[in-house]
Amino acid sequence: MKRNYFSFLLLACPLMMKAQSIKLITLDPGHFHAALIQKSMYPQVDPTVHVYAEESRDLKLHLEKIDGYNKRTAEPTAWKENVYTGKDFFTKMIAEKKGNVVVLAGNNRLKTNYILESVRNGFHVFADKPMAVDTKGFEQLKLAFNEAKKKGVQLYDIMTERFEITTQLQRAFSLDTEFFGTLEKGTPEDPSVTKISVHHFYKYVSGSVLTRPSWFFDDKQQGAGIVDVTTHLVDLIQWECFPGQVIDYKKNVRILQAKSWTTPVTTADFTLVTKESVPDYLKAISDAKGDIQVNCNGEFTYNINGVHAKVSVVWNYKAPEGTGDTHYSLMRGTKASLTIKQGKEENFKPTLYIEQRQKDAAFEDKLKASIQKISQTFPGIALVKINNGWTISVPEKYNDGHESHFAQVTKKYLDYLQNNNMPAWEVPNMIAKYYTTTKAKELANTKK
Repeated sequence: MKRNYFSFLLLACPLMMKAQSIKLITLDPGHFHAALIQKSMYPQVDPTVHVYAEESRDLKLHLEKIDGYNKRTAEPTAWKENVYTGKDFFTKMIAEKKGNVVVLAGNNRLKTNYILESVRNGFHVFADKPMAVDTKGFEQLKLAFNEAKKKGVQLYDIMTERFEITTQLQRAFSLDTEFFGTLEKGTPEDPSVTKISVHHFYKYVSGSVLTRPSWFFDDKQQGAGIVDVTTHLVDLIQWECFPGQVIDYKKNVRILQAKSWTTPVTTADFTLVTKESVPDYLKAISDAKGDIQVNCNGEFTYNINGVHAKVSVVWNYKAPEGTGDTHYSLMRGTKASLTIKQGKEENFKPTLYIEQRQKDAAFEDKLKASIQKISQTFPGIALVKINNGWTISVPEKYNDGHESHFAQVTKKYLDYLQNNNMPAWEVPNMIAKYYTTTKAKELANTKK
C-alpha cells in the first residue's frame, strides 16, 4: 500500500531548487529521534524522504512530527514523506532502493539486522543508538562494519552529546597539559573519569509531552538501560580522554564491575505516557502490585587504556517541576579537575567547574592563558571565580539544546558522505564502544 504525505509552503524553498545527491530512507521509525533528524533541512539532501514501515501508531506519530516541522511558523521545513506500508516493508525498501542513506531510530530488537542487511545491499546507514544491545548483536555489528567497508558505504551512529557546549569545553580544557596536567589513572574504587546521566520517561520534545511506545519499556525490544544511554557516556569517554586515538577493544578495554536494576512504573503512569493499556509482554515483568519493573538502570566500571572510568544511567518516571534530565561528568587530571554539574545549584543547566589539585602559584595564570586560547574557538566564554575554584560562563547562544544537536551531528555525517573524510578512528572506536556496553551487560547478567 502506498501513500503520499505532502506539506506545501506558500513560497518555494530554495533548497529544493538545488541538485541533492543524498536521498534519505526512514526505516521503521519508532523513536522520536528519527523525526528530529528532519527538524532541519540540508542543502545536499533531497526533500522527498521515502519511509518504509508497517501501519502503526509509531509511524503515525513520526509523520505527525514531520508535518509539525513543515507547518511551524519559524523556519518551516519542506519535507515530502513518501510512505510505503506493509509487512514486507524491509524487502520492499531493499528492492526499490529509492534512497542511499537509511535512517534508523526505533525498536532495537531488529535494528542490528536492519543495519547489516542495509549495508550488504549498498546503503549508507545513519543509526540512532544503540546499534547493538547484546553480545550476539555486537558480533553482528562487527560483520556490518566489515560489509560496509567492502561495499564502500558509511555506517555511523548519532552521537549528539559531542555537541553539548560544556562537554566540548571540558574536552578542550583537558587537552591543555600546562594547566590540566595529564589524566590520572584512578582506581576501580575511585575512577578518574565518571559520567552519570539521569533521564525521565515523562518528558517534553518539540514543545509537547512525548508519547512513548509501549515497547520502550520492554528490555527485549528497547534493550536494557546498561546498553542504551550508556552508549553516549562511553562515546564521550573515548572522545574526550583519547581524542584522535584508535581504541582496540581486544587490548584496551576491560570491564571490571557491572550491575543493572529496575524502575517501577505504575499502570496509571504507563498509560499517561503511552496512551495505551499495559500489553501482555509487560505484564510478565510486573510485580504483585501491577507495577511494571522496567530494566532501565545500569552502572559499570571499566579500564580503558589504563584509565579507570565509571558510567551510570538512572531512569525515573518524571522529573520534579522545573527540572529535567541531568548530567554529571568528572575528568580528574594531575593538576586540575574538570566537573560538569547540572543540579539545583546550577538551575539544572550544565555548568563546568574547574578545581586546582596541586600547589602552583601560577595556576590561575595558566588557566587564564588556557581560556584565552579556547575562546578563539568559543568566543564569549569567561572565567568566574568561586570559593573553591572557578566556573566557566557560557553565552546563551551556545545553549542550543538537545534537539538542535541532531542537525549538527547530521551535518557532520553528511560531510563524511560527500567528502569521504570520516576519521580513521571513528569505526574502530564505534566497535570498541559497543563491545564495552554489551560486555558490561553480559557481566551484569552473570551477577544476578
